[in-house]
Amino acid sequence: MSHSNSALYSPYGSYELKAKYQRNFLMATSSAVAMVLFILAVSWVIKALSEEEVLAGAPILIQTVADLGPPPTIAKKPPQIQVDVPQAAMPKVGIPTPVADDEVLDEDVVIASREDLAQIVAPDMDDLTSDDNIVVDIADDDLLPTRGVFKAVEIYPEMIRQEKPEYPRLARQAGLEGVVVIEALVLRDGSVKDAVVGKSSGTAALDEAAVKAAYKNRFKPAIQNGRPVACWVCYKMVFELPK
Repeated sequence: MSHSNSALYSPYGSYELKAKYQRNFLMATSSAVAMVLFILAVSWVIKALSEEEVLAGAPILIQTVADLGPPPTIAKKPPQIQVDVPQAAMPKVGIPTPVADDEVLDEDVVIASREDLAQIVAPDMDDLTSDDNIVVDIADDDLLPTRGVFKAVEIYPEMIRQEKPEYPRLARQAGLEGVVVIEALVLRDGSVKDAVVGKSSGTAALDEAAVKAAYKNRFKPAIQNGRPVACWVCYKMVFELPK
């Protein structure tokens, strides 16, 4: 019977924890309070030192009334109105750029001013009658595209008849062959107005024969906005002897 009572009231296990938890709780609370007080004390000391440094500066000595300065004005200042400054438009003509000597205007050339340009008025087509006679005198060459300059078209020219060039006799006897790249200006009617060598074959006779035949080719003209337009095309002319 005594053995069972000693096992029931053993000083170990939960009994030991209950006997020590109050002491541990008191030690933890005391440590937390001490840490908070220490932090407050350090901050108070730092603040006191900083105030002493400010007070340690040289005092301002006022000996006369003039040292006090003028009293503050009691007049009300008018409110300042914010005015939006208009942004000046930058001139369209910027810093002049250097150009070649052949592009420099002659000294006796008179440049029209704004007043002169304002007086130039195009005729109003809506006010024209059948009795009015308007002649458009613009050279066709001014409307043709420049070689080497890109021109946007919807449909590029298509060759419908290619003239076979005559093989030069001396080149045939010498067994010379080659490929000539021709650049041709196709007009709105499909004819060739101009033809030049874009890439030479290395033989002048072959190049001349290809250019001569290019003027006899016929094309479907280029189409832009549903209308035929002039356009430059590029194609190859192969000179090859029969095997």
